[in-house]
Amino acid sequence: MKVLFALFIAAVSLSAAPNYVLIFCDDLGYGDLGCYGSKQNRTPRIDQLAREGMRFTDFYSSSPVCTPSRASLMTGCYARRVGMHEDFTGHWVLIPRSRRGLSPNELTLPEALKAEGYTTACIGKWHLGDQPPHLPTAHGFDEYYGIPYSNDMASKRRGDPPLPLVKQNNVIEAPANQATLTQRYTREAVNFIERNRKRPFLLYLPHTFPHLPLFASKDFHGKSANGRYGDSVEEIDWSTGQILNALEKHGLEKNTVVIFTSDNGSNGRNGGSNAPLSGYKGSTMEGGMRVPMIARWPGRIPADSKCSALASTMDFLPTFCALSEAKLSKNKIDGHNIAPLLFGDEESSRNEAFFYYRRRQLQAIRWGDWKWHLPLKNTFPAWTTPNNKGSGRPGKLVNLKTDLGEKINVQKENPKVMVRMKQLAAQAVTQLGNEAKPGTKTREAMTLDSSKPMVLSKR
Repeated sequence: MKVLFALFIAAVSLSAAPNYVLIFCDDLGYGDLGCYGSKQNRTPRIDQLAREGMRFTDFYSSSPVCTPSRASLMTGCYARRVGMHEDFTGHWVLIPRSRRGLSPNELTLPEALKAEGYTTACIGKWHLGDQPPHLPTAHGFDEYYGIPYSNDMASKRRGDPPLPLVKQNNVIEAPANQATLTQRYTREAVNFIERNRKRPFLLYLPHTFPHLPLFASKDFHGKSANGRYGDSVEEIDWSTGQILNALEKHGLEKNTVVIFTSDNGSNGRNGGSNAPLSGYKGSTMEGGMRVPMIARWPGRIPADSKCSALASTMDFLPTFCALSEAKLSKNKIDGHNIAPLLFGDEESSRNEAFFYYRRRQLQAIRWGDWKWHLPLKNTFPAWTTPNNKGSGRPGKLVNLKTDLGEKINVQKENPKVMVRMKQLAAQAVTQLGNEAKPGTKTREAMTLDSSKPMVLSKR
């Protein structure tokens, strides 16, 4: 198998570098798509994407909330390694006019591909800083069209401006008409594909929805069997179909890697589902961080296939770089090249594969099928615990293969597993730190010198 894979990689390297379309939903749950078991939402085009490609069953976002998860996707690192984890001022994610943002010293996915001649676009929600030095155009994207943070961030009490729709670095509409955002993102994405059909490109499409508040255009509003949540999901399905159609129209589908995934799990309200997982957005239960992921590359990724190996959004950067022969940063990254998994060699997955579940604290570790919920004196935030009091919890070891609900503690029966888990926990705390303690392998985010960041407004 390994010889065949080496020959396959050699053949890929001799062909034209692939294009990349990375569709990244906001708060889409594990059970929200037909191909993942939903009986509520109609998602025929996404289901078609799964039939034509590979569906991952054990794929994770690095965080159960927005900003850290997006930092990981862009850098291939746990958010804490690059200083984009939750801060200690009570903010779980960046808010409007935050002074913090992704450091220019970090190599981002678009920057790595641009060095190999790619044209890059970010169309949708950014949420890694709304000041000019933090916007997508400062981090490797040639084009930007979208909102700079979550669609619920327009608090008059906090002094937020009306929700801005930004093109490049300029506000073109405020407040943004959210009912038409998905349609406009789709129009911009299709236009980008058409304009760049003769050159390699990266299209990053981080959708605004189904994050609350929910909106859909008149073509989808009130049309689903799952209320406004279903309307939003079904419009995203339509959007995905439009992008697939554009690739086919221009003869690009066989040389384009299409990825569809989410930034974290659903909050479980208004129709969202993480079934059959336990937990919700914001928690380090499986439902907070295990997300749907579909990958298609006709003739390369086996059609109608499934992968149960452990993988995460941090793997996109090293994988895309490997496929396009782009150089990685000398800085430490946490992601891995999962091209062997994409090409059907699941045996190549590392036996020592592990994953850290974090909020402000290290809260859990997955190693193989085992997951250890660390004993905590207090939990952050309080609403990630069943009693919503944040008063702490005992440790618990579960086997996800037989106990997806994470209910049965088998810690006493598996002392050797616990030895390894404690080793991994010590490694995480040493390298990445914990709560207010810095680690030995962490890097700083960018913080503006000005104490009064500008308010994005129309110019």
